[in-house]
Parts: sequence; structure tokens; C-alpha cells
Amino acid sequence: MDNFRLSRLSNLLITAFENEHKQSQTQNGINVNPFVSEIATWYERLRNVMDYREKEVARRAAIERILKRRLIFGGDGEKIAGPLIRELLWARYFPDSSITENEVSKVAKIIDLYLELREEIINKRLHNIDTDGLIYQLLSSRIEIMLNKNRDIDRISNFIFHILKQNIIITDDKKENKDIQVFIAIRRTFAKDDRAFLYYHLFDQYFGELNDHNLPKVVSNFRDGYQEVTRQLNYKLKDRIASYVKKELPPFLIFGDVMQRQRGEIRSLIKDTKKFQEVIYKTAGVRYRTIKDKVQRAIIRAVIFILLTKFVFAFSVEAAYDNLFLGRIAWVPIAINIFVPPFLMVIASLLIKTPDRRNTKRIYDRILNILSHDEPTLGRPLVLSLRPDRRHPILNTIFMLLGWVAFVLSFGFIIFILSRLDFSIASTGIFIFFMAMIAFFTYRISQTARSYTVEEKPGLFAPIFDFFFMPIIRLGRGLTEGLSQLNVFIYIFDYLIETPFKEIFRFLEQWFFFLQTKREELG
Repeated sequence: MDNFRLSRLSNLLITAFENEHKQSQTQNGINVNPFVSEIATWYERLRNVMDYREKEVARRAAIERILKRRLIFGGDGEKIAGPLIRELLWARYFPDSSITENEVSKVAKIIDLYLELREEIINKRLHNIDTDGLIYQLLSSRIEIMLNKNRDIDRISNFIFHILKQNIIITDDKKENKDIQVFIAIRRTFAKDDRAFLYYHLFDQYFGELNDHNLPKVVSNFRDGYQEVTRQLNYKLKDRIASYVKKELPPFLIFGDVMQRQRGEIRSLIKDTKKFQEVIYKTAGVRYRTIKDKVQRAIIRAVIFILLTKFVFAFSVEAAYDNLFLGRIAWVPIAINIFVPPFLMVIASLLIKTPDRRNTKRIYDRILNILSHDEPTLGRPLVLSLRPDRRHPILNTIFMLLGWVAFVLSFGFIIFILSRLDFSIASTGIFIFFMAMIAFFTYRISQTARSYTVEEKPGLFAPIFDFFFMPIIRLGRGLTEGLSQLNVFIYIFDYLIETPFKEIFRFLEQWFFFLQTKREELG
């Protein structure tokens, strides 16, 4: 590729990676006991299995969880920051010695700043705003971003934004709103940001980074900022934009991996056609192999999440209903309800296929296209409208009716089969409840497997699948998101188990330090 020319955007991205100097390991950072750290890490893994989150946001969620637990009885930044950092180091969310006492002081100031913001907002008595929940989300996001020194994801996200925003059009809305939606979609699909991170990024764009100087301005305009951010996060077309962005990500994902591994040599690598192609193919192959591991982990997490939740429902709702109305417990429907849906999910997940070499060729061609053009050809642009097509009102009505027909047929068939198996009303409702969740988990796992697949034409049976199964999957998504907020095991762990556990960890660490001191005194 002697005559190959990088586009302006590609050149800026590569230059940013070239100028990035890896920070040396902090010598005076905070140390934690390795034995305590091992126990805390296993505890954290168990806790995260029951909280179905993407691993990319687990650290932020842990920060939020620790803040809530430690601030429940009051306190300030000076009292909270040190224990917070130690807990994060115990669980290996950050490497040992990677956080300094100076950074702990910065975290303390940030905590005090957001607690002051919380107090000011509460005093304004703003209605319809979950002040505590929002402040914890913003604060945990700010701390995570400050402590996480790797900015690669942000750089690549910005690059993707400038490429993809040109290929998305909303015919009846402002360009500003469209750009915000593209930004949100990229943060959701590429950076894997959760709603808390999205709130933080949008608040940061609206107000700027919170500090002592702009705090009064943020407080006085908080309602307007909150309403605008919430409006953007609930935008009517957000899911369609995110779906389009997700389909365009494979070449960015693979090239991003290459850049992080070949940080100082990427420019010379691109000039060597054969070697560059080999590296792309090798990187893609590694990613394809990791897909199987990710699918297996997702299956295990989903099955545990479902089984734990289903045991609660089966014995607190279904068994109680049977005793009350049937005079006995119908064990067969309970057993089917507990074990059959997860079993079906495992079977469906095992049938998921990984991409092939032809897919890698398509990825390689797109990478070349992206690197050499400021406005690369990415297939058909996405053209959307906020309002339904008024030229075909009858057709739109028919489509809506067909959606309801699909819903009735799908769930009607399930209810018919269950009635033949003598399921009670409660057993039927619970089966449908969890079957919908299983369908959503399976669909999400299949999307994980397809995260490196460049889309081809839809399969022959895709319309049939969409017609009958999408109503179930959509219901499952809503139920899963709602249930994750009500998971009784999460509350038990967070408020009844975690506090004494962490106090035991703290005691053990101090005890080990005491023993080490006595041993050193012996020479």
C-alpha cells in the first residue's frame, strides 16, 4: 500500500495513539493484602453473577453500590474515599498500587462536591426527580472515569461518531438532536455504557464538568438540564439508531484491537499490505474464538439469574396459589417452570455459530475503506422520521394490527400448550413471564455472538422469526429490566451480607499487617 493515504480522521486517531505514553506503574500507590484481595475478588464475582450487567459497567456499578452502603448513615468525602478505594483494590477492579493517596484526596473532594449538589437540589424540592439515585449514578460515573486512566475507548468512540453521523439522517428533526442520538448509540453499543454513564456524559455536555465554580449554575438550571437529558435518553428513534450503529461496528472493533496492540507501529503496519492483512485476520480469529467463551459465560450467568429468581417465584407465588385454590402443590408444573425454560435457552445458545473467514474478508475491506476516506461507503444510509408516514395511514394501521395478531398468536399458542398440561393460572403466568425473559436472554446472547459479523442479506426465515418471536423478546426485555431492579438476592447481598463481609476483610487486612509488623521487629 505504498500509495495508500490515510484520511484526515484516521490520521488524527492514529496520531493520538502514537502520542499516548503508557503510564508507569505507580510506586507509592496503595497496597492491599493479597489474601484478602483473593477472597474479595471471589465474593465480587458471585455478587456480579446475580446482577445481570455488562462487564464494562461492573466497576462503576460497584462504586455506586459501595457509596450507597457507606453513605446510608451519613459521612463525607474524607471518611468515604479511603475505604471506597480499598474495597475497589480488594476486588481487583484496579491493579494493586495503581491508585495514590493524592487520587484518594481527589475522590474525597468529588464526593463532597456531589453531596453538596444533592443537598442543594433537595432544598429546591424538585418533583419527579429521583435525586438520590441520580446523584449516585453521576458520582459513581465521575469517580470511575477519573480513576480509569485508559482513554482508548473514548478516542475510538469519537472516531466512530464522526464516521457514522454522516450516514444517519432524521428528516424532521434538528441535526443537533441527531448527533446527540448517534453519540448515545455509540456509547451504548461500542463503549457498553449503561444509563448511569449516559446520564453523566450528557450532563457533562450540558453543564460542563461539575466543579466549585459552576455548582451554583448547575443547581439553578438543574431541572432544565435533567429534562433535556431525560428527553434525549427516551428519544423515540433511539433503538433503531443503536441497532444500525451496532451493525456497523465490526470493522471498528477489530481495528481498535489492532491499534491498542500495535500502538507505536500502526502507521508502518498499514503500509505493509501483506502484514497488515495478516494482523487483521489474526486479530479477527482471536476474537471469534473468544466469542464462544463469552457465550458460555453469558449462558451461565443467565441461567443462575433465572434459577435464583424462579425459585423465589415458584415457592412464594406458585406454591401459595396452588395451596390456596387447589388444596395441594402441583409439583410437575413447578418443576417444568423452573427447569424447562433455562434448558431451552442453553440448547438454543449452543446452536449459535461464530463468523467465518469470508466475514473477515468483509471486515478487512471495510477497514481499508474507513481508513482511506473521510466519508467512507458503509452501505445504505439510515433515513428516519419521527412521524409515521402520513401518505399510507391504512398501511400503518394494518402493520399495527399485524403486530397485535403476532402477539396474540405467540402467547395464545403457549397458553394452549400449558392448558393441556394442566397448568393453573398462576403457573401459566409464571411460565410466560420467564419464557419471555429466557427469549430475551437468548436473543441477547446471539447478538453477542454476532458482534463481529458484517451483516449480509436477512435469512429466508427471518421475517417469520420476527413475526412470531419478537413480541416475546420485547416483553422479555421489559420484564428483565424491571425485575433487575427488584432482585431480592441483590438486596440481601448488598445490605445484609456485604457490610459484615467487608468489615471482616478490613479486620483481616489489619491483622495481617499487625503480624507482618511483629515479624519485622524480630529482624
